[in-house]
Amino acid sequence: MSWTNSGALIPCEDKASAVFKKLFVRGTPDEVREQKRRLELGQSIMDAVSDQVRGLEKGVSARDKERLDQYFTGVRDLEVRLGESRAWEDKPKPTVKVPAPIDPPGPKEYMDKTRLMYDVARLAIETDSTRLITILLDSVNSPTIEVPGVTITDGYHSLSHHGKSPAKLKQLEAIDLEHMKLLGGLYAGLKGAKEGSATLLDRTMVLYGSNLGNANTHVTTNLPIIFAGGGFQHGQHLLFDRQSNYPLPNLFVSMLQRLELKVDNFASSTGPMKGLTLA
Repeated sequence: MSWTNSGALIPCEDKASAVFKKLFVRGTPDEVREQKRRLELGQSIMDAVSDQVRGLEKGVSARDKERLDQYFTGVRDLEVRLGESRAWEDKPKPTVKVPAPIDPPGPKEYMDKTRLMYDVARLAIETDSTRLITILLDSVNSPTIEVPGVTITDGYHSLSHHGKSPAKLKQLEAIDLEHMKLLGGLYAGLKGAKEGSATLLDRTMVLYGSNLGNANTHVTTNLPIIFAGGGFQHGQHLLFDRQSNYPLPNLFVSMLQRLELKVDNFASSTGPMKGLTLA
């Protein structure tokens, strides 16, 4: 759930075991050297492609030149990430007192997979391995999910297009309730970890939401958003005008300012979010 400056989607890692290994397991000297070699090979390919494409710039139209500029921006983003990945191989990894996660055997164990990703995310924050994590819960491509009370065979996506069918709505509710339990477990894990005089949840902003206000009709307004932690005053439900929609990017401005970034706007924002104050 991350994009480059040019708008290209950055491929995600969908195995908790792979994320855990990258964060907490240092390879043997030979493995580290081999990984560096692969990264350097990727860098050299980027250099070669970049040199070849630049020769096209003189003979293309203005529109094609703009597309080439977007391409070069993507290449530069990738080059930066390759360099950061190479430096990461030399960094010592923190020690955690938990075993490596075992990935679920099949896609039906979707909730187990989500729980493991949350566990690894909490460990990453707790060990200060990163300050920012994005997780995409891919409901569109998820098959039948093993949740008590769910019997439909064509997946969550079909349930979200329920057509107000009572049977589908009941099963959709069962899946969403399971998601809320997992989210509650993430909150509990962050709250149970102490960092100085505060909890990890006090110092971690957790934003949870959807890109659709009503998946049944693909409505993209009135989005349901849950925001926790980060030292804000919570325990409230902020409801805005459903006809004249309040801009969600206002919340992003508040979050960015909480990170001590000097920004006053983001996308279609009109300022920080109303009703959201520090604790």
